[in-house]
Amino acid sequence: MFDVRPSPIAGQWYPGNPAQLSATVDGYLQEAVAPTVPGGPVAVVAPHAGHRYSGAVAAHAFKIIQGRDLELIIILCPSHFHDDAPLLTSGHDAYATPLGETPVDREAVDRLRAELAAALHSPESETLVAIKRDREHAIEIELPFLQRALPKGFALVPIMLRDQTRRVTHALGLALANVLKSAGRRAFIVGSSDLSHFYSQAVARQLDAEMLRQIEAFDPDGVLKAEAAGRGFACGHGAIAATLWAARELGATNARVLKHATSGDVTHDYDSVVGYGAAVIWKDVEPTTSNQQRHTDES
Repeated sequence: MFDVRPSPIAGQWYPGNPAQLSATVDGYLQEAVAPTVPGGPVAVVAPHAGHRYSGAVAAHAFKIIQGRDLELIIILCPSHFHDDAPLLTSGHDAYATPLGETPVDREAVDRLRAELAAALHSPESETLVAIKRDREHAIEIELPFLQRALPKGFALVPIMLRDQTRRVTHALGLALANVLKSAGRRAFIVGSSDLSHFYSQAVARQLDAEMLRQIEAFDPDGVLKAEAAGRGFACGHGAIAATLWAARELGATNARVLKHATSGDVTHDYDSVVGYGAAVIWKDVEPTTSNQQRHTDES
């Protein structure tokens, strides 16, 4: 039996009709601007709100890989709802969206679990725990963009971070890089995170600017320190840091912010907004093989 994770958000956070979903995602991708990256993109940071709010920003990240032949996508995100372990993954064989099913690469997940257990000196059974019928939106919301941008299909490694401390996120970044270096597959990492939550537009822009500054500086420690000091805000600060650490180990040396906006730019309610940012991380030489809790669809 093929065990498919049912979507808890299709028809709410994004269109449930396949034709409508394809049209809206394609529209976002068509409007997005993809800068020339002088080398090989290794990872992106993308927001994970409902498509109405953050889709136009997220499209700038996924435009970078549109039409590429990628085999394996790793999505790192914060765990908004589940606290079964420091790190979580899906116990299902695949994720379902209206655009089809995306298989989970169980072998890659198992190898990552073993790497993490060694790095964290923890039993495998307690390091990366598989859960079923999760409510986490921050992985699924990216899938329609990936399904439309990568027409040949791909396998997925979904990772949800409950523990976003430096110890865990640094270990995750290094372990993930080790798995991808030895896999010999065309892989790509997505750090799924929104930025500031429910501040005024003016305050949100200040907090978001600081977090985006740390991302563009390619400084994972800076991301965590900005969050800890209250100078910046990202619900997935640990996911972003782990993405940067993994990308660095894979040879990336550069990062660039592609787009920033807030929910207020859509709703015109500027009293309480959520910030969204997109960024790309790349290496100078094109690789040949890939070595809060208010939860609405605004966040």
